[in-house]
Amino acid sequence: MRILKTVLLLPLAMASATGVSAAPPEPAASVDAGWILSKLARPAPTQTDFVELRGSALLKTPLRIEGQYRRPTNDTLVRAVRAPYAETTTIRNGEATIERNGKARTFSLSRAPELQGLQASFGAMLAGDRTQLERYYTIEAAGTRQSWAMTLTPRERALAGKVRGIVLRGRGAELRCIETRPVKGDLQRTLLASAARSAHGATDAAALAALCTAQ
Repeated sequence: MRILKTVLLLPLAMASATGVSAAPPEPAASVDAGWILSKLARPAPTQTDFVELRGSALLKTPLRIEGQYRRPTNDTLVRAVRAPYAETTTIRNGEATIERNGKARTFSLSRAPELQGLQASFGAMLAGDRTQLERYYTIEAAGTRQSWAMTLTPRERALAGKVRGIVLRGRGAELRCIETRPVKGDLQRTLLASAARSAHGATDAAALAALCTAQ
């Protein structure tokens, strides 16, 4: 499940990665999925900071993870964790490589049908291709250009058996937060871009939730 979450979040985060501050929010107006997707599409190279909390029955407090997502080329996605440990996950040419403590392991995304769907569908997101994305998810959008949310619900049985849905939250052209809702386990929330930078010192889920939905 941990590998699935990593593969799932990488392309989503890259849709937000700009490497520069986001443009000022556009005037308040209702949004649809087409408008949001047009704003999330990004050419490489891009990068963005991220902060997430992971809960566990073995931990007294959630594990806070900080790092950076990078997309050096259109076909390469990188998730580099800086704290509390160092780990780099790279997705390229249908494979994922995880490097930690000087050791690397590589596996093919083709070994799991749900991962193949994720790779194709998020490629469509990065390209702003709504038609292709809707092959894998039903899409619902709500809010205004200053505060929007887009919910992706898996169509394919393999992925739907692991993930109930994914909610993207943002303002203007900036994707600020990704909420992954697994079939089993707690919701995982990842802050990106300016929301991640504002999370300095935040140590509990409530604080990150507030930043996720803040306008």
